[in-house]
Amino acid sequence: MKEVFRGYHKVINKKIVWHLRKSRFGTQLPHFFFVRGDNLHNMESAKNPQMNKMAAAPVNRLMLSMGIPMIISMMLQAVYNIVDSAFVSNMAEGGEQALNALTLAFPVQMLMVAIAIGTGVGMNALMSRSLGQGDRELAGKAAGNAIFLAAVIYAVFLLFGIFGTGAYVGSQTKNAEIAEMAEEYIRICCTLSFGIIFFSVFEKTLQASGRSLFSTIAQVAGAVTNIILDPIMIYGLLGIPEMGIVGAALATVIGQVVSCVLAVIFHFRLIKEIDSGWRYIRPSGSVIGKIYSIGLPAIIAQALMSVMTYGLNLILVQISENAVTAYGLYYKIQQFILFAAFGLRDAITPIVSFGYGMGSRERVKQGIKYGMLYTLIIMAAGLVLLEIFAQPFAALFGLSGETEQLCISAMRVISLSFIFAGANVAFQGIFQALESGVQSLVISVCRQILFVLPVAWGFSLIVKNSGSTDMMWLVWLTFLIAEGLSAVIAVILMTGISRRRISTLGN
Repeated sequence: MKEVFRGYHKVINKKIVWHLRKSRFGTQLPHFFFVRGDNLHNMESAKNPQMNKMAAAPVNRLMLSMGIPMIISMMLQAVYNIVDSAFVSNMAEGGEQALNALTLAFPVQMLMVAIAIGTGVGMNALMSRSLGQGDRELAGKAAGNAIFLAAVIYAVFLLFGIFGTGAYVGSQTKNAEIAEMAEEYIRICCTLSFGIIFFSVFEKTLQASGRSLFSTIAQVAGAVTNIILDPIMIYGLLGIPEMGIVGAALATVIGQVVSCVLAVIFHFRLIKEIDSGWRYIRPSGSVIGKIYSIGLPAIIAQALMSVMTYGLNLILVQISENAVTAYGLYYKIQQFILFAAFGLRDAITPIVSFGYGMGSRERVKQGIKYGMLYTLIIMAAGLVLLEIFAQPFAALFGLSGETEQLCISAMRVISLSFIFAGANVAFQGIFQALESGVQSLVISVCRQILFVLPVAWGFSLIVKNSGSTDMMWLVWLTFLIAEGLSAVIAVILMTGISRRRISTLGN
């Protein structure tokens, strides 16, 4: 018995928790757990290298080791839209119309990703916190129920792709050529969306278990596939017929399927901290409720990006179709930088959530400190990049004179909001990790709806009445106002959360 209990004698806070565990000899032996504050940590989990890394590695190095692969992964996700836009805009005929069609399709793509990723974020936080508490059963159910939810999400977008595309596109344009292109693109992306939806879930299980490198490998494989297939299928190379915007859509979904297949393989082969099987996939109301108590605000937050883009399309089209195209292209370029902040946020959430599950005030504070610092560095670099290279970026897409100038002005004015935007993104990840999803939602509503659409609409009236697009910088200034005001609100909310949730933790 001494051998059995060697190393299992440590008592924290003078508490010992017993649990019957069947030994390899078939007998029932007592099994000790550590107790940190009010949380139980299975000693066997402490022996696991992945869990030991999440629990004991220096937070600044952990943030970088987990964050860099996630940043690359999210930036590659933005590549899908940028690559499609670059190739279709340079088509021999109808390139600018095709670019406008992609702009109209973009809100639907964002909504799809928002729901899938938001579900994954909720699962990620629940799984990370459960592993931090040593609750292997709940962690397994979190992952399994997320797979079930992904199937439901796909069914919804399949139906939309079949029945809803015409009405959606018709609400934004009366140009028959643009409408036809947009409908074709959306229909393919929705009916074959199972790749991106299931990848979004399995990506988060890899991240929650500290294996973000493998989610990045899967993302890279899909992005490279998309980049290779785009010119082949759009322009008709290597014996493939020229398919134009249909080819762009097919290249995108094929790349997404490649990422999904690899993520599924990595999930089932590498993640040993949780159990898998049909009983974990079987829907549980309580587990789904816990996932969406965290994930629903994240879904709404990202879905608001779709609402904002759709609303701005309606506002800008009253000025000119060139303004719609210019903003759509700017938004995709901006995503390359903003998604880097999203990637780091996806490292902040499990790190802070794991520390919160452990009951470690120090690791939570360190996660917040380094997460915010690194996010601000990313956004500052993005600001400098767009200010310097705005004109070369716009020239890549073969735009006409006015559209190109509008895109350049958008990059140079809106990028001034990046520092505030980075802080808001980091705060949202922190709020989600600390079970403060409502506060995260408040920031999303402020920075993407409340302080954007009414202000942009007011400024657009000034531009429209001027009879020229020379004052479009006023509309672009909307984003600096919205992000700045939202950052002030986020700091106020963080103060209250820190007092209620962080200061009560132990060391």
